[in-house]
Amino acid sequence: MSEASPDLQNHALDSWRVIRGRAGLIILSFLLVFGSAAMLTYIMPRKYRGRVEMKIERLQDKVQVFERSSDNFMANSDVVVKNEFESITKPETLYPVVDKLDLQLKWELPTRQAALGKLRSNLDTQSSIRSDFVIIEFFDKDPALAATIANAVADSYMTRRVEVESKQKESALEMLNKQITEQEQLRAQAQLKMQEAKTKAGIVGEWFSAGPNSTVPGAELRTTGDSMAVTREQAIFQADLDVETLSAEIGQLQTLEGDELVARAGGLKLDNANVAQMTGELQRLEVAREGLVNQGRGRRHPEVLANDSQITKYKELIAAAAKDHLAGLQNRLESARKRKEALEASNQDAKSELLGQQSAFNEYKTAKDDVTDIEAILRTLKTRYFETKAGLEIFKSPATIYAKAEPEGRPAKPNVALNLALGGILGLMFGFGLAFALEFMDTSIKSLDDVERFLGVPVLAVVPKNVGILHRATGFNPDAEAYRILRTNIEFNRKNRDANCITVTSGGAGEGKSTTLCNLAVVCAQGGYSVLLIDADLRRPSMHTHFDAGNTTGLTNFLTTNVRMEDVVVRTAVENLYFLPSGLLPADSAGILNSQRMSDLIEDAKSRFDIVLIDSPPILGVSDASVLANEADLTMIVVQHRRLPRQTLMRVKQTVENVGGTVLGVVLNNVDLRADSQYQYYTNYYTYYSPDNRPAAEGGKPKKRRKAAGETAPARTPGGDLF
Repeated sequence: MSEASPDLQNHALDSWRVIRGRAGLIILSFLLVFGSAAMLTYIMPRKYRGRVEMKIERLQDKVQVFERSSDNFMANSDVVVKNEFESITKPETLYPVVDKLDLQLKWELPTRQAALGKLRSNLDTQSSIRSDFVIIEFFDKDPALAATIANAVADSYMTRRVEVESKQKESALEMLNKQITEQEQLRAQAQLKMQEAKTKAGIVGEWFSAGPNSTVPGAELRTTGDSMAVTREQAIFQADLDVETLSAEIGQLQTLEGDELVARAGGLKLDNANVAQMTGELQRLEVAREGLVNQGRGRRHPEVLANDSQITKYKELIAAAAKDHLAGLQNRLESARKRKEALEASNQDAKSELLGQQSAFNEYKTAKDDVTDIEAILRTLKTRYFETKAGLEIFKSPATIYAKAEPEGRPAKPNVALNLALGGILGLMFGFGLAFALEFMDTSIKSLDDVERFLGVPVLAVVPKNVGILHRATGFNPDAEAYRILRTNIEFNRKNRDANCITVTSGGAGEGKSTTLCNLAVVCAQGGYSVLLIDADLRRPSMHTHFDAGNTTGLTNFLTTNVRMEDVVVRTAVENLYFLPSGLLPADSAGILNSQRMSDLIEDAKSRFDIVLIDSPPILGVSDASVLANEADLTMIVVQHRRLPRQTLMRVKQTVENVGGTVLGVVLNNVDLRADSQYQYYTNYYTYYSPDNRPAAEGGKPKKRRKAAGETAPARTPGGDLF
């Protein structure tokens, strides 16, 4: 925020500067637009308003046989209200008003269409978003007629809508009656088809999965054949399960042999009930044998041998019982397989027989579903028919009027306050827009930054507008401070102290070049410098008028004859200031300036005076200034504020540099401080440190330029003065 604040402040100051600088244009634009608005408001006819407030009812415009969702209904209702609002201004609504009130004759119009056009041009309708309330306003010079027409428009709208709704409902009744007749014929045909299919399928009684005698469309029909087919499928499934179970058990027994078969016999479901007893006895004998061995009896001990004999006998009995069980399982497996094959063969025959019967059942089911669907549609159509018929007999008002139009005592048009306010706003907007547009298109030098950015040289001084000749003013003159600043900046910006010959030029005529040079010479002389001012503008010389001197003898005489400098230089009323007039104007001014005589004059003047100032013509268009820029040590450009385009001033600098001249800087002249407040700090302290009613004290007297070795002092007259 802190970084953006300076830029924002600069933009604001620039905008305020533009507004102040072009305040006259803005005020003029405001007065023109505001005055035009006031004049138009004054000449506009006064019209009274008739105002009707009513609410449009959300009636369904068309009969819907089937229900629609609430969202779609609300969306369609909004469209209906919008369409009804727009229909208020349609010819179908307004023509009855024209005919009823005989507006064509009352307004003395040639055609009925012309009366309609005038009615529509003075009619205004308003509505709010997502609201059913509308406002009808009509404006006329007669307040009673305005109210009458507004009420007539509202009545015509309601009458038209009642007619449209009635016609739509009557048409819908005819359509519904026709559809009911067609559906009844279709139902009779579907019932006949259903009866034929039922007879073909041999159905006497039936029931549906949704309940006995169900009429639900799509219910699955169940018959005795279907139940028997289900029973057969269950029997086949059970036989297949038995085969798989027996096969798994036989496979398990066949993998067991010897002691492993005996060891696992107890866990098998054997048919011999004694197997469990023998298994228990075998386990007891094995435990007893372990006990005998632990008591130290050997394998050949009689007790151990007797025990082993019994163990062997029991193992043989158990193994024989397991083998008998395996043989029994194999017999049962064979029986289960045969029973499965018999069931499958029987089921295949039953399926073939049932397949033909099922086709007849499907035809009956389809026919019955068709009857059910047609009856459902028929019920819906009859319901809508009776609802529409009841709505036609008991018709709801299409709109509710909450405020009828009444004659008003004051005209509603024109709105004087609104028109004047809009005129003022538009005037200011136009003025500001024009001011900023002109500022944008203005490519002249406006600020010190423009000079330094486009010309690349410093601004030596800013001279206010309407500055006069300083040596003619009496008393304290604050404008002199601008030239003192110029004198100081010249001292600090010339790098070589011997570069004391300065020519002053400009891009065009009338930029204040001569006045600037005259005042600079006066200030330099008042500061203690010995100054020679040369008027080298041989096109339109004007410097002699500032010093009330003659112009018949001067620079041209020196350049074209053998006269001495002392014979043509004039001493002015300002101490230390000497003036060389232009003399009579020659035919070829550039030719005599571009001569050795001119070079010798400049060298001689530089040796005699502290500062030599040369006034030259504008550098663009004539070659005189180019010659002088080459002869002088430094060139100073006077730029009138907001006059010449930047490209022209850049061309001025380039011309000086092309002829070998050195641009010292720019004097920004004729600045309007009231409009360009950014320059006020150059002048607002001129009088701050000066005593009241007394001239401001001159700055410290600068040191005299040191003379080079062998340099002589300026020539003086017998009375002790120069020359």
